[in-house]
Amino acid sequence: MKLDVDGLTVIFPYDYIYPEQFQYMLYLKQTLDAGGNSVIEMPSGTGKTISLISLIISYFLHYPSKYTKLIYCTRTVSEIEKVLEEIESLYNFYEKVNKNSLDFLSLGLSARKNLCINNQVCVGDARDVDRKCHALTSQTTRLKSQFEDVQLCEYFENFENQGRVCSFPCGVYTLEKLKSYGRLKNMCPYFMARQSVLTSKILVYSYAYLVDPKVAEIVSKEIESSSIVVFDEAHNIDSACIEAFSITLDQKIIISCRSAIKTVIETINHHKSQNSEKIKQEYSLLLEGLSKLKASQNKDSFLPNPIISQEILEESIPGNIRKIDHFISFFQRFVEYLASRMNTKHLIIETPLAFLRNINCQVGIDKRALRFCTERLRSLLSVTELDNNHQISSPLGLVASLGTIISNFDKGFCVIMEPCDPSTPNIYRPRLYLNCMDASLAIKPVFDRFKCVIITSGTLSPLDMYPRLLNFRPCIVASLSMTLARKSVYPIIVTRGSDQGILSSSYSDRFEPSVIRNYGILVVDICSCVPDGVVCFFTSYRHMEAAISSWSEMDLISKIQEKK
Repeated sequence: MKLDVDGLTVIFPYDYIYPEQFQYMLYLKQTLDAGGNSVIEMPSGTGKTISLISLIISYFLHYPSKYTKLIYCTRTVSEIEKVLEEIESLYNFYEKVNKNSLDFLSLGLSARKNLCINNQVCVGDARDVDRKCHALTSQTTRLKSQFEDVQLCEYFENFENQGRVCSFPCGVYTLEKLKSYGRLKNMCPYFMARQSVLTSKILVYSYAYLVDPKVAEIVSKEIESSSIVVFDEAHNIDSACIEAFSITLDQKIIISCRSAIKTVIETINHHKSQNSEKIKQEYSLLLEGLSKLKASQNKDSFLPNPIISQEILEESIPGNIRKIDHFISFFQRFVEYLASRMNTKHLIIETPLAFLRNINCQVGIDKRALRFCTERLRSLLSVTELDNNHQISSPLGLVASLGTIISNFDKGFCVIMEPCDPSTPNIYRPRLYLNCMDASLAIKPVFDRFKCVIITSGTLSPLDMYPRLLNFRPCIVASLSMTLARKSVYPIIVTRGSDQGILSSSYSDRFEPSVIRNYGILVVDICSCVPDGVVCFFTSYRHMEAAISSWSEMDLISKIQEKK
C-alpha cells in the first residue's frame, strides 16, 4: 500500500497498518527533515522495523542528496538477520509493485566467526577464529610466504589478488548470502563485506562497530557523516557504551604479560643481530609522528587503538619511549606497577588523576607516555613480526589499552583494586578494573560525526533518561502506545495467598518458603482457568531458579504441566 506521511509517499509492504506505525513514521519523517537526533519508544511486536525501513527508503528515493546511507545498529546476530529479512521483503514488494527492484546494496556485517568459509579457521569460538584468521592474513605472514612455505588463506589471497576490488550486485545480502557469494567467487566474504561498507546504501551491524572505538577505527572510520544512524533495541545502549571503555585485569593476564615481554626481548635481540636496518627505519618513522607511522602499518592490525585523536596523530612519540629498549623498560615498569597495585588485601577505589599521580611517584611513568602506549606497542610488535601472535598481542594490548584510556580521560572513570571476586569472597583472586562510569564518552564521536541519530526501542521510559545518560539533545522525544482491538489487559495485584499468607516479591520476603509456595499455587490456579498461554515473570534469575526448584519439590510444576 502507498501512504502519504507528511507529504512523503511511502510504500508499505502490507495491506494494513497500525495507527502507531503511521505515527512512528511521522516522527521519523520529522527527525529526518530536521536533521537532528530523536528518541522514539514503540512497543515490541507492532512492526517497528518495517515501518522504519519503509520510511527511510522512501526518503532516500525522494531526497537522494540529503542522506547517503542508513547505518542500522542492533544487538545480536539473530536481530541483524531479522532486519535484513525485513529489508528483503520490502525489496521484493518494490519489485512487485514498480516492476523494477531497488538500486540499493544492503548487507549485514558481523564477526569473522559468522562469515568465515575457511573450514580450517571457522571451527572454535569467536576469539579462536579471529586469532587463526589474523595468523593467516596478517602482513607479516604474507611477507614470509614469499621466502618460506607458510600456510595462507586462499579466500583472502584471491580477494587480495583482485586488488581488494569486489562489487556486489544490488540487492540484500544476509550473512548466509554473503557466505554463499564468497564461495561462488572463491573470496573471503568477511573482507568483501568490509570492503563494501562504503558502497552499500543500507548497512546492518552491531553497536560495537560504531560505539567501540577499537572496532570503529577499522570498519566505520570512512563512512560519510551524512548517514542516518539507527540504534534499535537501544534500551541497553548505555551498557554497551560503558563496556566498550571498561577493562579487567587479573593475575593470569599479568603472568602472560611477563612471559610475552621476555619473548619480545629475545626477538628484539635476534633482530638487532640479523636486521638492524628495520629497527632504524621504525625509529625514523617514530620521529616524524604517528600519522606517518600508521600509514606504513597494516590497516587490519590485531591491536587497534581504543583512543585515537587527530591531536595525538600530529604529535611525535615521547622521547622516553621512542627507542625500543626504553619502551620495553617502560612497559615492564607499568606491568609490575599494575601487579603490585592488584595485590591488595582490601578494596581500593581511585580516580584516574589519583592513579596517574601515584604511578608517576612510584615508578616514574608520566601521563603523556601512557597516551601513546598502544600505538608504540603496535609499532614494536609490527617491527618484530609478533603482531600475529595472539599470546603476545592480546595480554600486552589489554594493558596498553588501559594505559591509553586512563591517560586520556580525567573524569568518567574509576580504578578499582579488589582482593577477591564478590561471588567467591573466601578465595584470594585479586583483580584490577578500569570501569567507565559515563556512557556518553563512547557515543560522543557518533553524535559529533553523524547528522541524524535515531534511538528507538520497545522500552525507553522514562524518555528523558537516555538524553541525559548519553549527553545529547534530541529534536523529537516520543512514546507510542499499542493499539488493541479489544480490552485484553486487566491488571490485578494479589497480596495474599489461598492460606492468607503474605505474597510479596520484595527482596526480604521473596525467598520465604511460604511466599514461594503461595506463588506456585496461584500460578496453578491461573493455569486452571485461563484458556490461553500464561507468561510468568520473575524479579531475577536467582528468584526464578529458587522458585522452580521449590515448585518441583512440591509437585506444583507437574500440576502446571497438566493444565498447560
